[in-house]
Amino acid sequence: MKSIINNEKDTKEYMEKYTTTNEQERIVRISSRTIYHKYCEVEIKIPKDLPEELVADWLFDNEHQWEDELSQANGEAPLNFGFGLGDGMDESDNEHEVRYDIIGENYGGHI
Repeated sequence: MKSIINNEKDTKEYMEKYTTTNEQERIVRISSRTIYHKYCEVEIKIPKDLPEELVADWLFDNEHQWEDELSQANGEAPLNFGFGLGDGMDESDNEHEVRYDIIGENYGGHI
């Protein structure tokens, strides 16, 4: 960064321009925003004969079977630095995201 003060005259002009007669200092506010996220998992059992394409609907209709447990797990989860995107979590515009993955099968999605 190049200095705007080159000599004693510039220093005097700078001080006159940026200070008042009563105060020799100004206040500068420095701000920071840091993103943290929590990640948690719970596992529940679903009917074996439930077709994959109906799993999301079944989970939605039966959220009483996992909602409280997920909420408790979230409360106990540590804060992690960053956005928490990846591994299927990809809704960067949302503040909260819930998804499911069928263990042992290559199928999942958002609820």
